[in-house]
Order: sequence, then C-alpha cells, then structure tokens
Amino acid sequence: MNPFTRIRAKSLRSLGENQLIDEIRGWLGDVNPPAPFGIGDDCAVFAPAKKQQVITVDPVIFGRHFDRRISPEQVGAKLLKRNLSDLAAMGAKPTVAVISLALDAQVSTAWLKAFYIGLAKTARTYSVKIVGGDIAQADQVLVATLTLVGVVSGKRLLFRDGAKIGDSIYVTGQLGGSLESHHVDFTPLLEEGAWLAAEKDVRSMMDVSDGLAKDLRSLTPRGAKPCVRLEHLPVSPAARRAARRSGKAPAHHALSDGEDYQLLFSLAASANRAAFERRWARKFKTRLTQIGLFVDADAKIDGAIDFAALSGYEHLR
Repeated sequence: MNPFTRIRAKSLRSLGENQLIDEIRGWLGDVNPPAPFGIGDDCAVFAPAKKQQVITVDPVIFGRHFDRRISPEQVGAKLLKRNLSDLAAMGAKPTVAVISLALDAQVSTAWLKAFYIGLAKTARTYSVKIVGGDIAQADQVLVATLTLVGVVSGKRLLFRDGAKIGDSIYVTGQLGGSLESHHVDFTPLLEEGAWLAAEKDVRSMMDVSDGLAKDLRSLTPRGAKPCVRLEHLPVSPAARRAARRSGKAPAHHALSDGEDYQLLFSLAASANRAAFERRWARKFKTRLTQIGLFVDADAKIDGAIDFAALSGYEHLR
C-alpha cells in the first residue's frame, strides 16, 4: 500500500497535528493508558522497576525497511517486534514504549491508521503499553522510531561479551532469505531469551539482525576467532530460493542477508551440551543448532569459514 497520497482530504494535511494526536489515541485504544501514564503530557510516567531495566530503539524507514508491497499493519508490527528481539537477546521482557514519527503531510491517513492498528495489536500480544512519543513534519519522508523499555526476566541479563575460547556457538532457527517474508513475519524469541539467560552455562548472547557474518564478530572474545563450517549452518529454504535468483551460494545468503531475528549465543566449554540440548527440546519447538566454537585466533582450521572475508549488512557503507 502506498503510504502517500496527493488527495488532501485523505492525507494528514487535512487533520493537522492536534487532531492527528487525538486520532492516534483512538487507534491505539487500550495499549495507551490515560495521561499522565500515556499520551497527553510532556513526559509519560511509569512505575520504577525493582529489577535491572534495559532500553532499546529502532526505526522503520520507507524505502529502507519496508516499501508499498508491505501492508501498513505489518510495518507497525515489525517496528515493535524488531525492538522486542533486542530485549529477547538480553533475557528481558518489555514494559512500555514511546514512538516518534517524522513524516510528510501527504502521508495517507488510512495508511497511518492501519500502521497504528498493527502496532497496537502487537503491543497487546506482548503486554506493551505505548505511553507517548512525538510527531515532526519532514518532506518526502516516512520514518517511525520506537523506543522500548524492558526489565530483566530472571536474575541476570546477558550481554554480547562473556564468551571464552573453547565455548560452543549456537543459533536458533534458520538463516537467510529474510527479504522474502521473514523480515516482517517473525516472532521475537522472548521466552527463549529469558530461558537462555537463566542457564548458567550460557555466557553471551545477541540477536542476528545484520547477518551472521557481521554479528558473530560482536560475540567473539578477544584473541579468538569463530570456527564454523558451511555444512553446519542452518540454511533456510528462503535462502536457497534467493540463491537461485541471485546466482550466489545459499550459504552467502545465510551469512549475509540480515534481519533473521534469531538468537546467537555461546555455551561454556565445560557445559554438558547433550543435556542442555535435551532441556531446550523439551521446552521449545524452535530449532537449535551448534554451528561451531571459538578457537585461538592463530589456530589453523581446515574447512572453516573465513569470516574476515565476509560481511553482513553495515549501515553507511
């Protein structure tokens, strides 16, 4: 659906800022509490947490993260879910969010209403309250940015650092081909992330958003490198279809496409891997794959992927 319209009566220009804010309250419904705990004051008020809190922010940009082939409901859902995936990667659960819009006055009112309906539906699913935000006019632009606050689910948060040489590398789900549909049709792995954070042998974790080839670098400890073989990658059917169109190998798409929104984590070398995997299988249907381990940076491993020669998605390049 095209987010823009030249028909004034169907555009945001016909509403103006104040009426648009009133409409947004209605579109969000019960996920927006009354002021001062929701839209209406200079700041929203929310209760202090007894546990550690986390905060993350992500945008969706027309022409970059979505286009007119993606429904506005899906765009609203994606905006919240990609933030939820960040919380999942640290073993946290969401609480409240604020949303900032930068948009042209020619944005369609119908498009924005559907966007908020998709956002509100997803917020209800994950018990998130939308408590405020901001609106700014920008020429020929449509950007929605959501800031999400969360709280640790259990006794600890997981971070990207913490892995050691000898630790196993695991990833959930399958990788690659996300542009086919997965970049909007995915489930944030909040329960899985919370469970992993409660496992003492899980040392570090992050979500795969820019491609395994790039994201794995953030998990790799100093003085180490990942030892991963192509045959161990959980390549998705979508990545294989993308490979037929691009002429590149399926593994290239699995390593570099990005927007997989899977969890990537390290497990201590001393852990009982078989027992760990059995516990996972009893709890979740989500696929789990040990793709390799961290080795000394100077180690010579035949057949391992050369991650130094690869890249995922990198902003501003």
